[in-house]
Amino acid sequence: MAMWIQAQQLQGDALHQMQALYGQHFPIEVRHYLAQWIENQQWDLVDMDNPAEEAKAKRLLDNLVAELQMKAQLQGGEDGFLLKIKLGHYANQLKSTYDRCPLELVRCIKHILHSEQRLVQEATKVSCGSGVVAMDTLSQRHQQINQTFEELRLATQETENELRKLQHSQEYFIIQYQENLRIQAQLSSLSSLTPAERTQRESALQSKRATVESWLTTEASTLQKHRLVGRRHTHSVPNIYPLPLTSRCEKLADLIWQNRQQIRRCEHLTQQLPLPGPMEELLNKLNADITDIISALVTSTFIIEKQPPQVLKTQTKFAATVRLLVGGKLNVHMNPPQVKAVIVNEQQAKALLKNESTHSESSGEILNNNCVMEYHQATGTLSAHFRNMSLKRIKRSDRRGAESVTEEKFTVLFEAQFSVGSNELVFHVKTLSLPVVVIVHGSQDNNATATVLWDNAFAETGRVPFIVPDKVLWHQLCEALDMKYKAEMHSERGLSEDNQVFLAQKAFTSSSNNPEDYRTMTISWAQFNRDSLPGRNFTFWQWFDGVVELMKRHLKPHWNDGAILGFVNKQQAQDMLLSKPNGTFLLRFSDSEIGGITIAWVAENPNKSGERMVWNLLPYTTKDFTIRSLADRISDLNHLLFLYPDRPKDEVFAKYYTPPLY
Repeated sequence: MAMWIQAQQLQGDALHQMQALYGQHFPIEVRHYLAQWIENQQWDLVDMDNPAEEAKAKRLLDNLVAELQMKAQLQGGEDGFLLKIKLGHYANQLKSTYDRCPLELVRCIKHILHSEQRLVQEATKVSCGSGVVAMDTLSQRHQQINQTFEELRLATQETENELRKLQHSQEYFIIQYQENLRIQAQLSSLSSLTPAERTQRESALQSKRATVESWLTTEASTLQKHRLVGRRHTHSVPNIYPLPLTSRCEKLADLIWQNRQQIRRCEHLTQQLPLPGPMEELLNKLNADITDIISALVTSTFIIEKQPPQVLKTQTKFAATVRLLVGGKLNVHMNPPQVKAVIVNEQQAKALLKNESTHSESSGEILNNNCVMEYHQATGTLSAHFRNMSLKRIKRSDRRGAESVTEEKFTVLFEAQFSVGSNELVFHVKTLSLPVVVIVHGSQDNNATATVLWDNAFAETGRVPFIVPDKVLWHQLCEALDMKYKAEMHSERGLSEDNQVFLAQKAFTSSSNNPEDYRTMTISWAQFNRDSLPGRNFTFWQWFDGVVELMKRHLKPHWNDGAILGFVNKQQAQDMLLSKPNGTFLLRFSDSEIGGITIAWVAENPNKSGERMVWNLLPYTTKDFTIRSLADRISDLNHLLFLYPDRPKDEVFAKYYTPPLY
């Protein structure tokens, strides 16, 4: 419930964004009255792209409905009567909406919770001295975008009003024009009258004719000016990147489509009453411009919602999801498009971005690579879920120099054809996934992961596929490794400055303990994961990745508890322990073995009375911990008494001991 309490404190634009998350698909009242229950459920554990998870999603839906009905029954008294009815209605509504698609409920709630969390984090990230949240660059951008949308809305509304006036004026003009034709006919019939009657009638008709023609001339000029106003705001639709993405893209689509409809109505009025001037040419230009804008919008909002895995193993199932953010607003779902996925190499990706013809070119074969986009009424989303793709084969390019197969990058191309406006407009769209590295064996995984990490961390926006710098500053790599480590540990405890100095000593074969000595140093890709460390048969990355895998699989709780120092060399461990009582121990990562951790402790030297020494056990690896846990192994070793610096071992590890069997 803590998140909902914080969300209720949001103000201004953040509050409006939070309110916009709710609607008929998920009422805000449900979020309010079931806040604690909703936040206690493990929504993130449901795999949206696995049909087998539908049963889990169905249980969550049923439990949500049951909780809502229970909450409704608890309402009593006069004040609670209306709430009881409302909550009961919401329970039935959610059951009806999501009973056949419970995964969509999970998707909806996950989106709401993640969005709320983002808004709360943004609002509390920076505070000034008076305690007022400072407006950062992102919130300023939100404000600018909202202001631009309001200007566009007002301009479009103004044009709509002008167009209605024009239509009214033109209709009246046509009536008067018909009246003028009737007068002309009456003038022609004067020849049958007597001279006196003809003179009298002619004088009256000429006077009336002069009045009507004068009005027509003036009105024709006015109509022409009104039509020229149509050139106005169409060109002012900005090229912006809206956030929150979906709602603002839809708002932009709505405005653009209104402008297009106004241009079409102008064309219709022109056909009804052709007037001399450049009107046809202007309208053709406006039509072309607005079509280009719609094309740009559709193309740029065709996005990959769930990326394929960036390390892709052949003959292994994988999933991806693509989405058209404006699909609902433009009614694309009325003619459901089909999306195709193909894998392309670096050269083919370059050609695609240059709009060179690469039709039917691919670098491999993906099974189950066609998917029809589905429209989800409750959330208003149009998306295609590729749930069972598999890379059957891959065609590799010629390698350059020392480049290995795990350094070659591919990308998955998603392409589709969308019809907009009752098939009036047809757009061929495509989007590329993040770079992927294809492997055929699990042993290639760590080297492939290195390629992906380097690319994700150091690729520049708008680059030519898939160019990355060969060298980066050491502190930049440290930031990337820290993010990787915290993500794998699901922890805020990342790599400390001392940890980073340890890693620098390993990467550069240095003995300096001063962080400043490494701040301006650069590390190359070869130093990172091509050349082996001195005296070892593995690279810097392979050693680091081995640590991450070991921690992730077996030792994550101990790292998060602060029980593992890890990044300490043998000499440092000796210096630290010799100043402590016998039986004091610490845990450090092995220098000589990938994915190994050793226990170092201080004790008496059995061969020399009165002398103490530091002992090091052979490293434990994943293989050892699948047999017996670290905590149990520490419990077994009676000579280990205190975790460095002075914590009794049972105080730290007892909660992880395996209970004895009786």
